[in-house]
Amino acid sequence: MLKEERQQLIMNEVDLHNRILLTDIAEKLEVSVDTIRRDVKELDSENMLKKVHGGAVSLGFTGLATLNNRVYAQPQKKAIAEKALQLLKPNGVVFIDGGTTCIELAKAIPDSLQFTCFTFSLPVAVLLLSKPNIRVIFLGGELSKEAQISIGSGVIHQLSEVRFDYSFIGTGYVDSLHGLTDFDWDIVQVKKAVIQASKKTVLLCISEKLNSQHRYKTCNINAINTMITELNPENNLLNLFRNQDIRLL
Repeated sequence: MLKEERQQLIMNEVDLHNRILLTDIAEKLEVSVDTIRRDVKELDSENMLKKVHGGAVSLGFTGLATLNNRVYAQPQKKAIAEKALQLLKPNGVVFIDGGTTCIELAKAIPDSLQFTCFTFSLPVAVLLLSKPNIRVIFLGGELSKEAQISIGSGVIHQLSEVRFDYSFIGTGYVDSLHGLTDFDWDIVQVKKAVIQASKKTVLLCISEKLNSQHRYKTCNINAINTMITELNPENNLLNLFRNQDIRLL
């Protein structure tokens, strides 16, 4: 495989999943980790992605949300956010996750809507502060530098003391059989706690992530009440999920 092809695949994976591990890409392409590390370093120098320890993150996933101009599949994520708005009710208590799709939801919330929102995402919290009728409660703890969310036992304890009407979450990988998975153990643990704290959990996910999986399991697919993609709910790409106990929007 040519270097240009290899680097394009790296960019595709980073854009789709927001973060990647060098070892995963090396295994997928059947090349050495050093080769992928050099590719990532070169892409970082060209301002195509951000190199981090053991991997890389999308530029759309870094920095404060209000400053990001490079968000992969932004039209699709905006469409998902518009669908999610119909689930937000006045005076409710909800949770909004981190990640680029949840950031689009935070942006789309009308100024007139009044409710309480919990989040452990710094970018989401900053965006919500500009909404005059939203009470923002930030769940604090150790900050994940790449994901920019709070992680650790302190956050999990705080989540155990709340009951959300809805939680809106993202995921790196989703599959009808294997459920929601990710490669970051710490983030998986806090997302498990979010789901436990929620009356109903809503997954916001672009269709490109469907039928993918990784190492650590967040939950079974039927732990999610509603899955929102940019697709029409009747689209054939959703057929495998239609057989599960899950609402499609």
